Amino acid sequence: MIDIHSHIGAIHRSVSRTPREDGGENVTVLARKTYTADLEDTWSALTDPSRIARWLMPVSGDLRVGGSFELDGNPGGDILECDQPRRLRVTYGGETSILEVRLSPDGDGSTTLELEHTVPIEMAQSGAGALWVGPGWDGALLGLGRHLSGEASERSADDSPEALVFGAASVKAWAAAVETSGTATAEQLAEAVEVSMAQYGAGATEG
Repeated sequence: MIDIHSHIGAIHRSVSRTPREDGGENVTVLARKTYTADLEDTWSALTDPSRIARWLMPVSGDLRVGGSFELDGNPGGDILECDQPRRLRVTYGGETSILEVRLSPDGDGSTTLELEHTVPIEMAQSGAGALWVGPGWDGALLGLGRHLSGEASERSADDSPEALVFGAASVKAWAAAVETSGTATAEQLAEAVEVSMAQYGAGATEG
């Protein structure tokens, strides 16, 4: 069993809307979490295909800057930048969907990870679009942490009762972040919560 509320509370979440050079807007989802693993180990877990498969899912492709990647059963993308061991920037599911992961070492040997996912407002519709992706990234950050700590040797099933409770709690946490950000109307947020809860936490029973 995992301490779901502890894991949910360990992630800082924020949502923003920012102007684009073409006059449009982007929606950015940011998740931040600190791990007890050092910088090199965390970077390795994020970039070594054999390790990625153990906490996320199998990955394949031409894994270098300028190459592309495919995640088993999920969107892939192009590898735009790789500043080892600090920063990785890729497209994810489309050329205007940009995912950036940044690592920074802490003085006690731990590492802080920031995951930033930016998409056009036309795709997200509003800040409530964070509910389409945020809970999924929470699950990835949970899997990474369990892998780094040695708590889990392989990825957990997404439809287990524990995963559904985690997903429901994550949806609520991201809804709170959207509400705080003021980037969506109450109606937009309520609709996104309903759809996201059906995807990530359907049938969950609070323990």
